[in-house]
Amino acid sequence: MVEKRREQGQLNIGQMFVRILVSMIVLAVVAFFTPYFSITGFVPLLLAAVVIGALDYLIERFTGFDATPFGRGITGFIVAAIIIYLTGYLVAGVTVGFMGAILGALAIGIVNMIIPGKGVF
Repeated sequence: MVEKRREQGQLNIGQMFVRILVSMIVLAVVAFFTPYFSITGFVPLLLAAVVIGALDYLIERFTGFDATPFGRGITGFIVAAIIIYLTGYLVAGVTVGFMGAILGALAIGIVNMIIPGKGVF
């Protein structure tokens, strides 16, 4: 039963908590180093990690498309940039410009390549 859930990509609460925590760390680092991309506090950082995770899950669930920035080539990169850009509109305290979304997707893609497993996207 557990094997079947892992194959389907379902997570338990502990795994979801770790994924959100890793996403928060990656987003904080990316927002610090990326121009036109800023997060103004802990709560917006938490909400941004949850929103990005939820949007990624919904896209993957309904389309079967993995929105990892480097996982699906240029299309995955564009989808990741759109998710980051939308997060700027959905979460107060997160400011993302067009160039910030592109640079953020690039930086998150690089971090996802370095950190094993599924980090932000």
